[in-house]
Amino acid sequence: MTSKPHTPLLDKVRSPADLRKIDESDLQELAEDLRTETIDAVSITGGHLGAGLGVVELTVALHYVFNTPDDKIIWDVGHQCYPHKILTERRDRIRTLRQGKGLSGFTKRTESIYDPFGAAHSSTSISAGLGMAAGRDLKGGDNNVIAVIGDGAMSAGMAYEAMNNAGHLGSRLIVILNDNDMSIAPPVGAMSAYLAKLVSGPTYQTLRDAAKNIAKNLPKPVFEKAARAEEYARGFWTGGTMFEELGFYYVGPVDGHNLEHLLPVLKNVRDTHHGPVLIHAVTQKGKGYGPAEGARDKYHGVAKFDVVTGKQSKPKANAPSFTNVFATSLIKEAEDDEKVVAITAAMPDGTGLDLFGEAFPERTYDVGIAEQHAVTFAAGLATEGYKPFAAIYSTFLQRAYDQVVHDVAIQKLPVRFPIDRAGLVGADGPTHAGAFDTAFLSCLPNFVVMAAADEVELRHMVATAVAYDEGPVSFRYPRGEGVGLDLPERGSVLEIGKGVIRREGTKVALLSFGGRMSECLKAADELDAAGLSTTVADARFAKPLDIDLIHRLAREHEVLVTIEEGSIGGFGSHVLTKLADNGLLDRGLKVRTLTLPDTYQDHDKPDLMYANAGLNCDGILKTVFAALGTEYMSAPQRA
Repeated sequence: MTSKPHTPLLDKVRSPADLRKIDESDLQELAEDLRTETIDAVSITGGHLGAGLGVVELTVALHYVFNTPDDKIIWDVGHQCYPHKILTERRDRIRTLRQGKGLSGFTKRTESIYDPFGAAHSSTSISAGLGMAAGRDLKGGDNNVIAVIGDGAMSAGMAYEAMNNAGHLGSRLIVILNDNDMSIAPPVGAMSAYLAKLVSGPTYQTLRDAAKNIAKNLPKPVFEKAARAEEYARGFWTGGTMFEELGFYYVGPVDGHNLEHLLPVLKNVRDTHHGPVLIHAVTQKGKGYGPAEGARDKYHGVAKFDVVTGKQSKPKANAPSFTNVFATSLIKEAEDDEKVVAITAAMPDGTGLDLFGEAFPERTYDVGIAEQHAVTFAAGLATEGYKPFAAIYSTFLQRAYDQVVHDVAIQKLPVRFPIDRAGLVGADGPTHAGAFDTAFLSCLPNFVVMAAADEVELRHMVATAVAYDEGPVSFRYPRGEGVGLDLPERGSVLEIGKGVIRREGTKVALLSFGGRMSECLKAADELDAAGLSTTVADARFAKPLDIDLIHRLAREHEVLVTIEEGSIGGFGSHVLTKLADNGLLDRGLKVRTLTLPDTYQDHDKPDLMYANAGLNCDGILKTVFAALGTEYMSAPQRA
């Protein structure tokens, strides 16, 4: 007799309303189904796996206890939101994660009513949650607001600013600290679970409030001593004194994978608390999947993988990545210059500074998720005669703009900014695109702003940044592989503000800033074949501009097109300003600027995103032919 195949309990759950119909005793089984579904989906799409596996039970418990979407759950960063998406009417699309026209890899307000706040950068959840709680209070509402924040995100000052304000306002807000590195919590077990349940419950609350009311009527010295004694007692048994000082009622630590521990605490907090409360849940990143549990990075971000073996199917690289070229170039320079130091904001692997750290551990600083601090820390190092390289993704450098202006540029301090992930980044979409750094840096006095056209240029720019000590300098480079050029052993120092001609022509000039050079060269081949002799130039610098080169291109060509992987207001805008200032637009020159579109582009494959932006060979050709008033025919049409 054959047994019937097991029907996953998850099949009965399309929405949180369905989840809340399930018997509490069956929730652990549902959690295992949810974990299996998450693993299988990410094995097909790639994405952020470890963080989601670490909050499976917490996700189930939150949607079971709270009345979502009326009660609002804000997931900090969003890396851990895949189980949440499966439970909130998106399971049928979960295998489109991070694919073109598919689900976002992060929470997104336009995607679902269960995503009350979009998140992809760290440490925003408490601030957003407090704003929602304040809005609820103004409207006289009574729904719950829950912010889930990881212990890594707690290294950012914004989280503490929000907690300080929450303690002052006293609004009803629930913060869950997802501690997945054991960085704060002692080991948790039955005793800590019992204490957490006790202090979150109404009996303890009533006794504590009554004692406080009595103590307020005591003489001031006695009241102050009683308050200190109560704080000490709670800190001794449960920890959390720091959070109490910020005005939060602390509960924990609790085992974030044990529903028998989680559910009563969440119910108590839901039913009894009237001010801000913090629940400290200890979890394991990658929980329930062996390869993820055993990985050094806990399978933070993965390519497609085999579920059985955990082996990732990353394509073979034909050329070293730009990140690797930066790292090896900086190591070469640091071998000869002991003043070179490197700073990362919790992204050593992503920026290549893990390699630099292995070579020079005493000259490498990981400051955590704290970009503002990273920039000003680098400024301090620069005042002491060191050559700091603050390696920060373009999208994350946005978080430290005031520090770049006030602490670095105004003081003309020689901080070096290697800017990784310049341009479009594919599956991570608009929240991680490096669209704006050229615009927001090239408008600053005292700045040198560079962009690498290829891996050789990147090596030269690292050497140039080391040698340049007159003020701040940045150099940007894209995600992914280089174009396969042979690298010199060491970079050469470039002349500041000087570009270079890559090929000579007479009618059309393509002036590239950054990683679109290969597309410009392809377009030049097509234009030459069409009888339009084309010059291709690498600007190298957005600031200072190579005025002589720009003037020559303007005088000697009928069409001038600038191309950059950045927003409006960047390199092309500065070129137009110089041309206008010098009267070179008055002679009939046809100038066009190709930039990223004035929209936030949804995630897709990078090549498709650049094609949609008009920043590939076809887009360049269309622009040139349109400027000349000639109909453009693509290669297949011409054939």
